[in-house]
Formats: sequence, C-alpha cells, structure tokens
Amino acid sequence: MSDTFRITMVQANPVLGAIAANAEHAFAAWEAGRDAGIDLVALTEMFLTGYQTQDLVLKPAFVEAAEAALQALAARIGAGPALAIGCPLRRGGLLFNGYVYLKDGRILAEVLKHDLPNDSVFDEKRVFASAPLQMPFQLGPVKIGTPICEDAWHEGVALAHAKAGAEILLVPNGSPYHRGKPAVRVNLMRWRVGDTGLPLIYLNMVGGQDDQVFDGASFVMNPDGTVPVQLPQFDPARAIVTFRNTPQGWRAEEGAKAEMPGVVEADYRAMVVSVKDYLAKTGFKKVLLGLSGGIDSALVAVIAADALGAQNVRCVMLPSRFTSQTSLDDAAEVARALGTRLDTVPISGAQEAVGEALAPLFTGTEPGITEENIQSRLRGVLLMAMSNKFGEMLLTTGNKSEMAVGYCTIYGDMNGGYNPLKDLYKTRAFDTCRWRNENHRDWMAGPAGVVIPPRVIDKPPSAELRDNQKDEDSLPPYVVLDAILDGLIEREASVADLVAEGFAQGTVKKIEHLLYVSEYKRFQSAPGTRLTKRALWLDRRYPVAMRWRDET
Repeated sequence: MSDTFRITMVQANPVLGAIAANAEHAFAAWEAGRDAGIDLVALTEMFLTGYQTQDLVLKPAFVEAAEAALQALAARIGAGPALAIGCPLRRGGLLFNGYVYLKDGRILAEVLKHDLPNDSVFDEKRVFASAPLQMPFQLGPVKIGTPICEDAWHEGVALAHAKAGAEILLVPNGSPYHRGKPAVRVNLMRWRVGDTGLPLIYLNMVGGQDDQVFDGASFVMNPDGTVPVQLPQFDPARAIVTFRNTPQGWRAEEGAKAEMPGVVEADYRAMVVSVKDYLAKTGFKKVLLGLSGGIDSALVAVIAADALGAQNVRCVMLPSRFTSQTSLDDAAEVARALGTRLDTVPISGAQEAVGEALAPLFTGTEPGITEENIQSRLRGVLLMAMSNKFGEMLLTTGNKSEMAVGYCTIYGDMNGGYNPLKDLYKTRAFDTCRWRNENHRDWMAGPAGVVIPPRVIDKPPSAELRDNQKDEDSLPPYVVLDAILDGLIEREASVADLVAEGFAQGTVKKIEHLLYVSEYKRFQSAPGTRLTKRALWLDRRYPVAMRWRDET
C-alpha cells in the first residue's frame, strides 16, 4: 500500500441548471488530475446541477437530466483517479443531496447528506430527505469519510465516520458568504478535527447565485488545527494536496496558502462577483444605472465597472430643477474617472406634463411627498425604457439603510434587476468608497486611482427632490440610524434594549415603525448581494400585513 495519497481540490463556479456544461467542467478537471497522476479529483456539493437549486430540484425532469448526466459522466471516468462530485440522488422513492465517487466507468461509492440546514438562506428540508448516518469507504490506501457541508457543522456525522474507521475527512460544500464567514468555518472545522483526530479537507464552491455568493476559501486542516493549504477567497482555483501516512496517521503536507482579504475588501469583492455572475447567468452583458452625483449610485457604477468593464456600463443623469450643479459635476466626474458612458436625460418636461395631467385632481392640495415621488418614478420609467430598448440590465442603487426604512420609491428608484448595495448600510458605503479609491486589485476591470471624488463621499446625502433637501430632514444621522437598525435587524433587539444603549426612545420607535411599514416595498424589491446573516430577503422573512409593535 502506498504511503501517499494525492487529491486535487477543485474550487470552481458551476452554473445552476447548466448540467452538461458542469459535467464537462468536472471531466476536464479529472483529465488534468489523470495527467498529473492524482489519486482523487474532488468537486463541491451539488456541483453537477449547481447550487442552490431551491424548488427546481422538485421537478422530475430536472432530476432525470441530472441522473442521466451523472451516468454519462461515470462512463467517461476510466483508468486514473477517482472523481468525486455532488448531485441530487433519488433512492427508495426519496430525493437526497448526494455526493458520489466515480471510477472505472461506474459509481464506486455514494454518500447522502444527513444534516439538512433549515435556517438563514437554507430550507433543504423542503426539498431533500435526511439520510441515515453514512459510512466511510476505501479508496486505494486510505479510508475516506464524507460529511456533506452541514454534516460537518455538527459532531455526529464526522464522529460516525471516524468510529467506522475513516482516516481522512472530505467535506464538500456549498457555503455562501457572509461577513466573517471564513473564520467561522475554520473554527468549526477545528472542532471536527479535534473530535475525530482526523485531517480534513474543507472544499467550497465559488460564484454568485442570485443573492448569494459562494466565496471558496477552501482549506486543509491537520488534526492539530493547523492549516497547511489555503485556497483563495472568491477565485476559482485548483490545488493538489499530498497526504502522507505517518506513525500518527495520515497528514497533509504543506502547500499553497492564499492571503485572505479584510472585511471591507471581502464585502466589495462579493458585490462585484454577484453582479458579474448574475448578469452572466441570466444572459445579460451590459448594465445601466441612474447616476445622481451621490455616493450610492457612484459606488454601484464602480462595482459595475469592476465587474464588467467600463465599456459595458451606461450611466444616466436625469436632472430636474432641484438637481444642483454640484451633482451634475460630480456625476460627470465619476463617469469620466471610470471611463463609462454618461447620458443626460432631463425629466423637467415630463414632470410638467404629469403635473398638468394631475392638476384638475390635485387642485387645492399642498405639494409634498407625492410630487417628490413622481420625480423618482419618472426616472424609473425612463431608465426602464432604456433598459428595454438597449438590452442593458438596470441596476438599482438603494443601500440597506434606505431599504430598511423605506427611504426609497417603489416603481421609481427601486426599479431594476439587481441591487449590489441591498445589504450594505450607508455608513459602510462611505468606508467602501474610501477603500476602493485607495486600492486596486487584478480582479477589478475598472481603472485604478480615485474613481469616486472625495466631495461625493463627504457632502451631505440628499435625494434632491425638493429645494435644499437633506436626508437628515427625514432621518436621524446615518451613524445613529445604522446603529439602531443594527439592533432591530441584526440583533433583533427590543426597543428597551436600544434605549438602555443610549438611544432616544422616540427615535427608536420611529425607526421601528418605518422598518415594519416598509416591508411591502422590500417584498417587491430587486434581489441583491447578501453580505450579512440578516439580509433583507431570505434571512429575514417578515409578514407584510401585521400590526404588532414593541411597546417596551
């Protein structure tokens, strides 16, 4: 028996539903492993179909297509390494989240997921059955245990494999990003290697899927908790890991170690990846957005340029009589710095026409929020018209602070197919802009240097829907607002909790009210990049029609 075992970790980006293309990607990885003399080529959870499938996997024709592709792929895996790949499996009339090992033209072994996640963005109990605890199997000189994703987040499955004689744990994952997630994974896997005394491969996919970004950051861990191999975060990568059989058992040798980005960079990269993949996987190649001269639209323009290249980004300035010259200048400067196209389409004439049409009904009433919203909705109409005409996806630009309290106009500035800032609070937007001005990376398709003028970052935020309007006319300062929202959303804190932390009760109650009454807007909003564990979609599912309020 050999005293070494070599595994290729494939950290890749499957396309949901592109079953044939995903199978070809897997086969190409296997061929490379065969040529390199590898023992096992391993891909991630549900790689064959893409992930998360949600209710698509309940469609019999979809599962049948996956099963046929799996059999065809197995037939192609001849002499050489085994290929491990995740896919749905129907067994005994039930549907499972499965992981199979292919070798010599057949399915050599299969594992079915036991622990099904049913929280945050996951509801796998809706679509999959929970399998009994699985056993390890022999592959050449080593016995491999395979806890699938959530199976490794609890001790039971890994311990069962260890007690049944497993010598290495391979953990295939579809684990989406949220802020701080890589450290969470490493810490949890330290518990697993501590429980079992076994080395472990944590293998995660990359790429954007709707709101979620799978960020890779795969790694290998030895039983002492050290990490001899670390793959990059967000990038597709392959790494060959050599395990050696020592007197203490199988141990991974030292290999490549990618540097992990800081939090601001990781959030920004997630937004760029999500925009790039959302367009690629839905068939769009270009985007447009309303560029107002404010910080949020400027940040979205930069994200889009970094994701797609400036030549694929159209910025549109839609001024009214309330638009300041400063805003016009700042929008032009952002577009110039990025190298994007900038079109200017005034809305004054359309605004007057709508005003005339409504005048017989509005006579005797005071101008107010209705007239302000008409401006926003006219901009939405014009932007959607351009989107339809030119085939460019409209990006919407509202940040999490605004989305939370409804400081946005439904069918107006909320129009769009995707919103990269949906889970980014306003105060973090400031930090992100400053970081991007000071940093440039190889994965950015946009230019280096100051792409968001300091004046855009530093000036008081304003929707410019009336004379001398400032956001703070309607809302607390963003530092205060975001701190209260952090309590109400991220921590589910009570009003009393926040008052005890020093916030004025009246202010907290106002923000709580705005949060709840704006649910209907979020229900109809575009999907956007998930950055936290409490994103305003699958992570936080509140009813639209409800009257409860915290009376503490």
